Amino acid sequence: MITHTDSRAALPLLRRWAAWALAGAFFGLLPSGVAQAEQAEPDGWRFNATAYGWLTSVSGNVTAKGQTFDINAGFFDVINNSSSVAAFNGYLEAGKGPVSVYGDLVWSSLGFSKSAARYRNPLPQLTVAGVANAQASYTMTIVEVGGLYELKRWAPSEGSFTALDALLGFRYWNNSVTANLGATITGDLYNMGFERSFGLATARSGTLDWIDPIVGLRLRHQFAPGQNAFVRGDVGGFGLGSVFAWQAVAAYTYSWQRQGYALGATLGYRALSTSYTTGSGLNTGGVDLILHGPLIGFSVRF
Repeated sequence: MITHTDSRAALPLLRRWAAWALAGAFFGLLPSGVAQAEQAEPDGWRFNATAYGWLTSVSGNVTAKGQTFDINAGFFDVINNSSSVAAFNGYLEAGKGPVSVYGDLVWSSLGFSKSAARYRNPLPQLTVAGVANAQASYTMTIVEVGGLYELKRWAPSEGSFTALDALLGFRYWNNSVTANLGATITGDLYNMGFERSFGLATARSGTLDWIDPIVGLRLRHQFAPGQNAFVRGDVGGFGLGSVFAWQAVAAYTYSWQRQGYALGATLGYRALSTSYTTGSGLNTGGVDLILHGPLIGFSVRF
C-alpha cells in the first residue's frame, strides 16, 4: 500500500516522466532533420555578418508628378550617371537550433541618362517641343527584417548537408524619384507642381514609402566545411503595401576558418522587383522596377 508520504515522494518522478513524454511527443512532430539539428547543436548560437556590393542594372519605369519614364539601364550606364557606384548591402543573421532571425539593408542613389530613361507621356496641359534631354534619378532605401525556420535537413555524408528553410518577414521601402525635362514648355509649371531652372522642368515624387509582408523559402547546401551555397525566393506585397513584389537570390560562399570565427567571400546574383503607385493625376508617383545584378561580398561567421 502506498502511504501519503510515499505518494508525495513519487510526484517529482511522475512529473519528470510527464515532461519527457511531452518532449518526446513534440520532437516526434518535428521534421527529422530539425530534431537532428537540435541534437547536434542544442545550445549553439550562430552569427553571420556580411557587407557586399550589388552591381545593379534596372528595367521598368518610375513616375513623378504624373510623368512616367521608362528605364532600361545596364550597370555601366548606372554608374556613369549615379552618385554611388553600386548599391550597398549589410546583412546580419543570428540563429539557434532551427530558428534564425535576420536583417538586410540596401541603400543606393541611381541615375539614368537620356539614352536609358525615355519620357513616356507628356501632359496634355503642356506644350512640349523638341525634348532635348530626359533624365531621371532614383534614390532607394530598403530595410528587411524577418525570421527563418529550418523545415528539413538531409545529411547524406559527414561534413555535407542540404537544408530547407521557411521565411516570413517584412520589407520596408523608402524611395524618391526626380525627373528632369529639357524642353520648350509653355504652361503654369508652378501650379502643376514642377520646378523650373536653367531650361529644365523638374518633377519630384517626394518620399514614397511602404511596407510589404513577404513569405518565401531558402535552400542551403554545404558541399564541405567552408563551402556553402544557397538559393532563395520570396513574394510579397499582395496589395497591402505594393501591388506585388518578388525576389530571387543565389550565392556561393567560400570560408577560411580561424580560431573561433570564419572569414568568407561571396559571389552571387540577386533580382528584386516591386510595383507601387500612389496618388492620381499630377500627384501620381510610383515605381515599377526590376533591380538585378551580381553580388560580391565578405562575411564574418562565428
